[in-house]
Amino acid sequence: MTRGTTICCSALALLTVLAPASARPDSAAKATEPWALAPVRMVWTLALTSHITLPPAVDDRRAYFPIEESRLVAYELETSKQAWLVEARPLQPPVADGQHLYIVEAEAVVALGAEDGAVAWRSPVDEPVAVRPSAGGESLVVMTKSGSVRVLRTADGALVWEHRLDAPPHAPAAIADDRLYVPVEGRIIALRLADGEPLWERRVGGAPNEILALPDRLYVGSTDNFLYCLMTRDGRIDWRWRTGADVSGLPAADAKRVYFVSFDNVLRVLDRVSGGQQWMRPLPLRPTSGPQLAGSTVVVAGQSAAIRTFAMKDGAPAPDIPTGDEVVAPPAVMLQPATGLPMIVVVTRNVARGDSVAVAVRSIEPAPTPVAPLPNAVTPAPMPATRP
Repeated sequence: MTRGTTICCSALALLTVLAPASARPDSAAKATEPWALAPVRMVWTLALTSHITLPPAVDDRRAYFPIEESRLVAYELETSKQAWLVEARPLQPPVADGQHLYIVEAEAVVALGAEDGAVAWRSPVDEPVAVRPSAGGESLVVMTKSGSVRVLRTADGALVWEHRLDAPPHAPAAIADDRLYVPVEGRIIALRLADGEPLWERRVGGAPNEILALPDRLYVGSTDNFLYCLMTRDGRIDWRWRTGADVSGLPAADAKRVYFVSFDNVLRVLDRVSGGQQWMRPLPLRPTSGPQLAGSTVVVAGQSAAIRTFAMKDGAPAPDIPTGDEVVAPPAVMLQPATGLPMIVVVTRNVARGDSVAVAVRSIEPAPTPVAPLPNAVTPAPMPATRP
């Protein structure tokens, strides 16, 4: 029997910062400084009446949730309307690119239409897929536990090329410009995206995690307690920064700084080019994913019933966003297309009620003050009649 989902105004688990275009003043639209994430106000909440089985995928219109009983459900971010519900058995977290939702099943990689959940194409796989696929441009990268790297065409699932490495991947591949970067045990390998031609290979200590790939540099944390900065041209290590524990998740970056967290419960911010420390903040939680940037705010989630936020400029603590229950999936941050305001997606869990989702809006204007009688009001006496 298929269970539905219900609206539940008491649960706060998915916070998505949205705002109607008409709510943003013209002067704010022209401002050069990005909006801060807080303050926010609740728009809607939604109870899934089920637990997610893998972290969700999010694009700029929908969130996609693998849930119990082999189901995959999609919701519109702005309205909470269910877009579609299909039967699916993904083995890795799904990946969304706005056109398709890509899932890994036991014997195939499947592309579902983002609009309706219908199967767009299916590409067979003859061995287990090791990590979440990576999508970029017209390419979908699928890597197996034996070390096979396969690039599929996103339009129809056709195999573009396959290259076999001598080790399995340790984290998903990163795509930037015309290159593909693969983290394997103790190394990062660069391949040409067009044909899989090896370009360079660089050894690092420990096992590298998710790679932030920019046009000129790569930023990657490793299990040897270092964050590495590598030059994309040749893989040369430009600098590295020691932490007190393994670096967790994917780093984030703006035009000047790179942001990352580690299991010593510290958020660190370094200069992107020199590696010099700009600021650092201890965290009152154990991070479970990398930091994300929401406007002028740095967002950090972990094993806690609140999202921690910090000012991007100097790390000053910003208002926490309470979630009611514990966060169970990495949050996702994007910009709301109509307004350019930051959007953040978070999932939390209640053992008894299941997982829940919610939408909150960045409050732009102060809340209106209710009109009330003035204290000690004086009633004016009537004016005497006058003759002309």
